[in-house]
Amino acid sequence: MFSSNVFVLWGVLSSCWGLRQDARVDEELARSPRPSKWGSLWPLPQRVATFDVSFKLAAASFQMLDGNGSSAGPSCSLLQDAYRRYDKYIFGGVKPERPRARDRRTDFPVLMGLQVLITDPEPECDQYPSVTSDESYELLVDRAFAILKAPKVWGALRGLETFSQLVYEDDFGAKLVNWTQISDYPRFAHRGLLLDTSRHFLPVKVILANLETMAMNKFNVFHWHIVDDQSFPYMSRTFPDLSQKGAYHPYTHVYTPSDVKTIIEFARLRGIRVIPEFDTPGHTQSWGKGQAGLLTPCFAGSRPSGSFGPVNPILNSTYDFMRRLFREVAAVFPDDYVHLGGDEVDFTCWKSNPDIRTFMEQQGFGKNYSKLESLYIQRLLDIVSSTEKGSIIWQEVFDNGVKLKADALIHVWKGTGQQYRNEMANVTAAGYRALLSTPWYLNRIAYGQDWRGHYKADPQDFQGTAAQKKLVIGGEACLWGEYVDATNLTPRLWPRASAVAERLWSAQNVTDVDDAYDRLSSHRCRMLERGIPAEPLFSSFCPREFEGI
Repeated sequence: MFSSNVFVLWGVLSSCWGLRQDARVDEELARSPRPSKWGSLWPLPQRVATFDVSFKLAAASFQMLDGNGSSAGPSCSLLQDAYRRYDKYIFGGVKPERPRARDRRTDFPVLMGLQVLITDPEPECDQYPSVTSDESYELLVDRAFAILKAPKVWGALRGLETFSQLVYEDDFGAKLVNWTQISDYPRFAHRGLLLDTSRHFLPVKVILANLETMAMNKFNVFHWHIVDDQSFPYMSRTFPDLSQKGAYHPYTHVYTPSDVKTIIEFARLRGIRVIPEFDTPGHTQSWGKGQAGLLTPCFAGSRPSGSFGPVNPILNSTYDFMRRLFREVAAVFPDDYVHLGGDEVDFTCWKSNPDIRTFMEQQGFGKNYSKLESLYIQRLLDIVSSTEKGSIIWQEVFDNGVKLKADALIHVWKGTGQQYRNEMANVTAAGYRALLSTPWYLNRIAYGQDWRGHYKADPQDFQGTAAQKKLVIGGEACLWGEYVDATNLTPRLWPRASAVAERLWSAQNVTDVDDAYDRLSSHRCRMLERGIPAEPLFSSFCPREFEGI
């Protein structure tokens, strides 16, 4: 008879053999990648035509400037800032991998500059991006000057990123770009990334660095999961005790009004919306430290246990507090939407509280605590609506039958495979717009190239009518913070999040994983050169390795 130690050893060996097999599969996939005819473009534009005619860019003479007749002139600080940023990317040491089979002559005609032409009479230079912002653009690289044409400044920002990705170096260090025609626009209007600043505090500079990287990947929504059970780092002017008592540290681990303003403006200049999430009635333990009477007292039999549960939904003071807090949130965050959470509400404490049970009987709710949650959520939705903001809520709110306004966005995150597809079908069949995150929880890591699974997932991959599919406005990659802080957030996020970025931007038929591997490998090297410590896809090298430490 085998001993238990033998079984343990066999399990370890089997596990190692399985990992080795996975490595062999990855090695086969990466050994001889087919060179992409699109070079290192990421995400892939909707329509691209490129030719083997090259132009040289000279740092001393190349200019990015407003085109004749552009509605956005020198006073458009958003574009002027972008010109400086991309000039630095192109000439400040950036060396994207040279596209294959290009002309290697040294007597190239010189490209004098890039002219940016904003065609709409209202370019929106001083406005904030929204879910309806026009991000389309056309780019022509052909003799003397390249032309970037866009209705609004948001499309110009996307086009500038694309132009920077077209630039490469030859073997002699000359900056080159090929004759190219591009017509581009995003497939989905909402292309988001969630970062969690409650489980671990993220310094402002880390958030800004990832906003910069989001722009490199054409994400346009920063979903800021700013508070949760663990800490309340948002410094409220209306309720200063929330962070004073609920943050990990009241001075070093908080986001001041100045910090929040800096993040919002930095994002705006890159065409990125900032949507805050204040998740209730669950996930609120840190709230109770600075707001007495907000949370529900839990009972052990007939006596208070000393612990607290979700927000107490039966007190008028609760709604007075929420009304004042969300009035402030609406004033601080300019986006049209606030994420209200509503997920994972544990009813155990509510069930133990005699006052809650009495209220349930008076309301005729019986023992259905989902009805109590619905009552709370409905009142909260009304409060947020009174601030002229729309609401985004996690799918449980929809699943529990809460009466929602027509403009509510349902954020799907639960289930796997067919389960989330069914949820997307149910949400859109009810006439609501939907966001998908289920297949894009980047905190769930797996050995090997797990980005491939993220790349293959599609938010419209469910049984439904064409009208239902149109109600899917996009999705979000999520990186929850239980095991993530400033030390590992960026390499864990990139380039895995890039796979989601292309799925949400590029055409639905852009699904060639081998081609994506080649382009993403080059894009990852470009991120390294821009100072972003993006982790490798597999065994490989970059012409210029990361030297950030």
